[in-house]
Amino acid sequence: MTTVRDNASDSDTEGKSKRKARTGRLHAISTGLTAWLGRPLASFHLVLAICTLLIVIGLVMVLSASPVVSINQGSSAYAVFGKQVVFVLVGLVLFWIGVRVPLQKIRALSPVALWLTVLSLVLVLTPLGATLNGTRSWFRVGPLSVQPIEFAKLALALWGAHILVVKRGLLHQYRHLLVPVVPAALVMFALVMLQPDLGGTVTLGVVLIALLWFAGAQLRLFGALALGGLAGVVLLAIGTEYRLDRVVSFLNPGEDSQGADYQSDQALYALADGGLFGKGIGQGQSKWEYLPNVHNDFIFALIGEELGFVGCALVLGLFGLLAVVGMRVATRNIDPWIRMVAATLTVWLVAQAAINICYVVGLLPVTGITLPLISSGGTSVVTTMLVFGVLANCARHEPEAVAALRSQGPGRFGRLMRLPAPEPYQPPVRRKPVRPPATQRGSSGRAVGRTTVRGRPPAPRRRLGGRS
Repeated sequence: MTTVRDNASDSDTEGKSKRKARTGRLHAISTGLTAWLGRPLASFHLVLAICTLLIVIGLVMVLSASPVVSINQGSSAYAVFGKQVVFVLVGLVLFWIGVRVPLQKIRALSPVALWLTVLSLVLVLTPLGATLNGTRSWFRVGPLSVQPIEFAKLALALWGAHILVVKRGLLHQYRHLLVPVVPAALVMFALVMLQPDLGGTVTLGVVLIALLWFAGAQLRLFGALALGGLAGVVLLAIGTEYRLDRVVSFLNPGEDSQGADYQSDQALYALADGGLFGKGIGQGQSKWEYLPNVHNDFIFALIGEELGFVGCALVLGLFGLLAVVGMRVATRNIDPWIRMVAATLTVWLVAQAAINICYVVGLLPVTGITLPLISSGGTSVVTTMLVFGVLANCARHEPEAVAALRSQGPGRFGRLMRLPAPEPYQPPVRRKPVRPPATQRGSSGRAVGRTTVRGRPPAPRRRLGGRS
């Protein structure tokens, strides 16, 4: 009996020591992570890490998904992947420009960027534009195609933040809150709807709503915008037959499994076949013409098939981390323009990823929106990398980061990318209203001119050394 009690006591002691050791390790990890997040450049390094991981995942999955598409087009098995690599290299240059150019200069150039993108949206509707997948929204330059709506979203975010920050003292009045940001956005909406591009219209609307939200607009305004946006989406949906079929198939799933439902059903089959760890990279069957556009709009389904639930969770975790880091950059800055730009760009990227993933898993109708940095698509990848560059630039302008970079040097990444030290934020000088001198004020306390005082003409001035 004593031996049994002693054994039980020893096992309890051993269990307590293991729990204590486990708790100590978790506490050490938590303390180390908290200390690392408190470093001045933690946000900057997190933005770089998220961008790098998404690019790597995107290149690997495009390499796995694209050979069938490339061969069917009569090209080399690596044709689509080669284009993706070229666009990533171009995007790296734009990322470097976005993180290196001073934010003050980016803000100053935002009106010019807006006008240029609006002009490009007009020109794409002319014979200069090209039609692809039923939309006239592309410029073709040799084997490459460029979609101007992607750059228009960034221009609207930068310029809209600039206007709203300049007028922030008057934003309680609707005419100052809405004009000129909303009219400019409506012009862009109209041009994109004429293409017609449903995905571009939706993401452009996300940028506008994010700007007004972070500017402090009242909730009733978002209700009106939601009704207007819903009406626009309905018009675009019923404007073409294939979009209408997608909406009808979403509302009535399973009725046309070999028609409008085919793509959505095959995406769900691919996700289900992956299981927990997936079939392995390159082993998915959906890309063998079972799932159309698997390298583009539906690449998340291939991730689920080849990397399983773990791969999907990794992608979701990266975009969730991007949401946290982007808002951290926005809240830790003191420049109101940087705060609004960082928050708006973060909402744009995360919302675009959420829409893509939701329609792949059947929670939304198919809209043709790419998964940022992962889907195959030149303009989307290039623009997204530029957005990440601007977001990294915003992270370098956190007050603690500015102080560290100006006192301790540019750091390892700063020296590698030849980044200049960021300038500290200087709030604009508010001029006090000029108070008229006492000699020019009437008895009522109001300023008056020299014409009348209490209704009488002024006395003539006496000249020096003479008579009046």
